[in-house]
Amino acid sequence: MKSAPTPPKVQPAPAGHEQISLSDRTPTATAVKTFVLDTNVLLYNPKSLFVFQDNNIVLPFTVLEELDGFKSVNDDVGRNARECIRYLDALRRVGKLSEGVALGNGEPALKAAAAYGPTGSVRIDAGQYERPAPIARDTPDNRIIAVAWHLHQQAEKSNGALGPIVFVSKDLNARIKSDALDLRTEDFEAQKIDADALYTGSISAEVSGDLIDELYAERMLELSRLNEDIPTEIDAEEEADLPAEPLTLYPNQFVVLIDETDPNHTGLGRRLADTDHLIPATGPRKPVFGIMARNLQQTMAFELLLDDEVKLVTMIGGAGTGKTLLAVAAGMAKVFNDERYEKLLVARPIMPLGRDIGYLPGDKDEKLTAWMQPIFDNLAYLLSTRGSHMQAAESHSSEQRVNKLMADGRLVLEPLTYIRGRSIPHQFIIIDEAQNLTPHEVKTIISRVGEGTKIVFTGDVQQIDNPYLDESSNGLSYAVERMKGLGLVGHVSLLKSERSELASLAVDRL
Repeated sequence: MKSAPTPPKVQPAPAGHEQISLSDRTPTATAVKTFVLDTNVLLYNPKSLFVFQDNNIVLPFTVLEELDGFKSVNDDVGRNARECIRYLDALRRVGKLSEGVALGNGEPALKAAAAYGPTGSVRIDAGQYERPAPIARDTPDNRIIAVAWHLHQQAEKSNGALGPIVFVSKDLNARIKSDALDLRTEDFEAQKIDADALYTGSISAEVSGDLIDELYAERMLELSRLNEDIPTEIDAEEEADLPAEPLTLYPNQFVVLIDETDPNHTGLGRRLADTDHLIPATGPRKPVFGIMARNLQQTMAFELLLDDEVKLVTMIGGAGTGKTLLAVAAGMAKVFNDERYEKLLVARPIMPLGRDIGYLPGDKDEKLTAWMQPIFDNLAYLLSTRGSHMQAAESHSSEQRVNKLMADGRLVLEPLTYIRGRSIPHQFIIIDEAQNLTPHEVKTIISRVGEGTKIVFTGDVQQIDNPYLDESSNGLSYAVERMKGLGLVGHVSLLKSERSELASLAVDRL
């Protein structure tokens, strides 16, 4: 392996974390744009009114009607609708929305706007415009698109005096329809991350064999020691123009060390929180509630799950990679065996998130059985007679053991609907299927964490059921990117399916 002319330096990631700003990815240009917002943008994030900087926002009257229809819904969508309506009411008090109200003018009612510093305006367009033939059918989407189309026609007649007109929607089909009408169309880019460059939580590096031996012999290695051994490969054509970049190692990030002379001689290290040290990551030496790591990434996962100093763990992986099973096994070991936490709380979003579980017979737990069945499957597997755990006389079957734990209050299964507004101290929390959460919902959940609580998010960003989320905009991916670099946070991307030989073949071939 060829080395770059200048050896790269392993530098700790910044100890701090830049402030999350919804306007991070807002397009900027010299000309003032006019953004026509679809209803789903406001339902996704009501603060989207304030993230377009010095540009102007137009809300079709149909958007208000749709917000009115959602405001009484008792879930996060309803809460977002009500919050957005309150912002618009605050704007109404300082000016006429039909003419446009300036943002960021320091009014107390607009503190939310002031936090983002916009200087544009918000206007409600109550016009009823003639629609072109492709969207002639009278539907809410077509009426909203018609407003953008009308403004686009006016902008063309003004020879650019009105600036670009941009239709913003999280509805993929609405974007396709508007694009077919030759409208400039965009997704809501704020709070999106680059899914192709998503933080994986680990890197590989070829080093000298002596360095690997020193890591395990001394149980610690200065990060600066890697400077001499980790080269950076640069394309030969670009070598003259492109200097070697320093390797950035985030807190709790793993490094797979490979002997440059013997590929079979390897080691696994982890940067210890905010320190400048690498420690060997060996994982648990005995089964965790009957489970042993089967591959390198599962070893990394157990390393983070069982470290009480790591308060937030995110795990992304496809079907069968073991993300839920590992999280539940670690949680049960910490709660029932080590008694490090008082309760194990497992929650999943009911899609759509927060929807009422219905007028079904039985109590909350009986109604949740269908939604929580994947969790029950993992619990039953871990509590089965295959292991030696909790073989109490009063509970002979795995189902009886699960029921006893729930009856004792040590195991709690809940939909995310019941987490909002709570403070949860001294618990091991697992949020499964977190890819179906928005960034705002993930923030709300993490803010529930009390003293002495550890929280784990698991999910597969390739399987998203929320119609307004994708790999780049879901809350799990957003949390992975935004929370990296903090000493209390760790992340692992699970790559290999371990469910069964058949499941692994299906993942590879189908």
